[in-house]
Amino acid sequence: MLSCTSIIHGANQRDTIAPEFVLTAFIFMTEPLARYQARIETALSCVLPPAGERLADAMRYATLGGGKRLRAALLYATADDFGVPPDSVDAAACAVEAIHAYSLIHDDLPAMDDDDLRRGRPSTHRAFDEATAILAGDALNTLAFALLANSPLPPATRLAQIQTLADAAGWAGMIGGQMGDMAATGKTLTLPQLQAIHRGKTGALIRAALPAADYAAHAATLDELGEHLGIAYQIADDILDATANSATLGKTAGKDAAQGKNTYPALLGLEESRAIFAEHSARAQAAATRLPNGAPHLCALLARIIHRSH
Repeated sequence: MLSCTSIIHGANQRDTIAPEFVLTAFIFMTEPLARYQARIETALSCVLPPAGERLADAMRYATLGGGKRLRAALLYATADDFGVPPDSVDAAACAVEAIHAYSLIHDDLPAMDDDDLRRGRPSTHRAFDEATAILAGDALNTLAFALLANSPLPPATRLAQIQTLADAAGWAGMIGGQMGDMAATGKTLTLPQLQAIHRGKTGALIRAALPAADYAAHAATLDELGEHLGIAYQIADDILDATANSATLGKTAGKDAAQGKNTYPALLGLEESRAIFAEHSARAQAAATRLPNGAPHLCALLARIIHRSH
């Protein structure tokens, strides 16, 4: 069982996979995904500050308040496929989820997307207040890099992980993509311009979730997988925003159109958006099959991500 001690101090525990899981298809991922989700929930609960203070409560509210945990699951699935023990990527999994949680807190603020609903409950700035939400996001951002800096991995690996996450989350990645999205609101973009925005806003953190350990020999394939998965994921988000309801999404549906956001359905229509989604999904899956042993865990997880309903 995963313990707080093993996360914080890097104890050498092993979480093995039964052989039958290596023969997988879509249904194969049900148990491993649940296992990945349970592991990251425990890990996050351990590394977040204890409840009882307002800032800590806001950090825990935003981070532990549900979510698909697909970025962390990508880390664990890749580790499984490369034979890397999960305790080697716990810190990276917590770090990427902390960055994601901070980005959602700030994304929901009145100055940004102004959304009162996240994961089926009030956004952090509604549950607390705007100042606390901003500081909780800032604290989660810095926590992510502290976790990587203090992980039990060799110094060179830690430094590489810090660099990868910093590049993905910073001005040339997620934050830059968010700025581009805001600047383009109400304007008509070309498809390459739209993809460039979402390559940063959504895709950069997904790409960063893949090379958490030393997979140097397969870095190009993993980056290709992350590139196409990031695009497919964003298209799916845009389609769901246009077609699903708020109860299903856990956030306010239809806000993209109401705010004049640039989305794939707005630019291309639903039919062509679905066609491009299918193309990038297929290319992500094709990249995964070129990894050692056909990357069964990643392939099965991709199927779950691609066929998600919220």
